[in-house]
Amino acid sequence: MLHTGFHIMTKPIGPICNLDCRYCFYLEKENYYTADRKVHPSWAMSPETLEKYIQQYIEAQPAHEVQFAWQGGEPTLLGVGYFENVVRLQAKYANGKQIQNAFQTNGTLLDDAWGRFLADNQFLVGVSIDGPADLHDTYRVDKQQRPTFDRVMKGISVLRSHKVDFNTLTVVNRKNSQQPERVYQFLKEIGSGYIQFIPLVERNIPDVSRTIDGLIQLHLAKPAVAADDDSAPVTDWSVRSIDYGRFLCTVFDEWVRSDVGKVFVQHFDVALGNWYGAPGALCVFSETCGKALAMEHNGDVYSCDHYVYPEYRLGNINETSLSELVSSTEQQNFGNAKRDSLPTQCLECDVRFACHGECPKHRFTRTSTGEFGLNYLCAGYKMFFQHIDEPMKLMCQLLSQQRPPSLVMDWAKRQKAPSYPVIGRNDPCPCGSGKKAKRCCG
Repeated sequence: MLHTGFHIMTKPIGPICNLDCRYCFYLEKENYYTADRKVHPSWAMSPETLEKYIQQYIEAQPAHEVQFAWQGGEPTLLGVGYFENVVRLQAKYANGKQIQNAFQTNGTLLDDAWGRFLADNQFLVGVSIDGPADLHDTYRVDKQQRPTFDRVMKGISVLRSHKVDFNTLTVVNRKNSQQPERVYQFLKEIGSGYIQFIPLVERNIPDVSRTIDGLIQLHLAKPAVAADDDSAPVTDWSVRSIDYGRFLCTVFDEWVRSDVGKVFVQHFDVALGNWYGAPGALCVFSETCGKALAMEHNGDVYSCDHYVYPEYRLGNINETSLSELVSSTEQQNFGNAKRDSLPTQCLECDVRFACHGECPKHRFTRTSTGEFGLNYLCAGYKMFFQHIDEPMKLMCQLLSQQRPPSLVMDWAKRQKAPSYPVIGRNDPCPCGSGKKAKRCCG
C-alpha cells in the first residue's frame, strides 16, 4: 500500500479519437499498438483489465476520496454502457470510500443519453474548446478536416440542460494566444466556471523517417532528455514563449479586477498556493513530479501522459500491481529528476518557488552560459510570475487575516492599466539566455 496518493490519466480507448486535431501529440501513439490489433481488434480496455484497474486503483489510494480520470483519445466513443459498467465496478470495490469521476471529452458526441448518465452519476466533465469558432476551428477539425465548433457547443448545451458540472480545457496555441481577452470572455460566456489553459509546445523531428527501436515512425520529437535534443524545432502551431506570458498576464488582469472568487483559473489558483507556501497542487509547478501517470487501454502504465514512450513504460497492471509500478525506483527517479536536473539559471531565479522549471518536457533550450535544460516557456513564465507578484502577496495577506482573497479586486480596480514590455526581434530574450529574442523564446 502506498503512503501517498497518486493520479492516473486513464485511456480506456487509447489514442483513438473521432477528431483529427492538427496539433494533437497523442494520435500517433496508435503506432505503438498496431501489432496488437491483429490479436485484439478492439481498442476498448477489456472487461478483465478494466475491473483489475478499478480494484487496484481504489485499494492503492490512502485517502477516503478516490478520484478517477477518464481520457483518450475520445472516451465517449465507448458508449454510455461502457461507463455504466465502470460505475458498477467502482461500487463493487469502493469498500466505504467515496468515488469521484472526471471525464475529459471533445464534446462532439454528447447527447441526452450521455447527459442523463453524467448527471445521475455526478461526473465532472472537462470539455476541450480553444475559444470562439474561428480560433477553435483553426486546429480542432474532424477526420474529414471539417470544423467542429458547432458540435462542441451543442455538446455543452447538453451538459447545461442536464445540469452537469463542467469545466473547460483550452490549448493555448500560436493563433489564439494573440487574443487573450476574447478567449477569456468567451469561456465565461459559455458558462465555464473553472478554466484550464494548456500551453501547446511540440517539436518536429527533423527527419520524419526517424523511428523508435527501428520499428515505429513518429513525427513529433520525444521530450528532451539530452543536450543534443535541442536540434528539433518547435512546430508552427506551438505558442511562442513571450506570447504565452502576455496571454496569461492579460487574462490575469481581467480576472483580478472582476472575477476573483467567481471564476477559477487553474494557473491562478495554483500560483496563489505557491505564494502562500502550500504544497504543490499541479505537477508542472511542483518541485518534483511522478504522481501523475498514464495508463493505456491494455494496462500499460507510463511515467506521465507526455512520456508515453517505450523507455518510460513502467509495466502492465495485468503482470504487476499498480502500487508496485507507482512506487518503483524508476518512477521515483523520474519524479526527482524534475528537481535534480534544473540548470543553474533556474536555481538562482527569483520566481523558482512558483515555477520549479515547469514541465521537463519543455526543457530543451539553453541558458546564457550554454547549459542545456532551460524551459522553452521560461521568458513567458518569468513575465507572468513577476507580473502577478504584488496581487498574489495581497491575497496571501488577506488569507492570513481570514478575509476573502476576492477583496484584492478593490485594489486592482485602482491600478493603472497595465503595460507589457515590447520585445523586438533583435532585443535580448527576457528568459536570460543571452540570445536575441528571434533566436530564442520569440
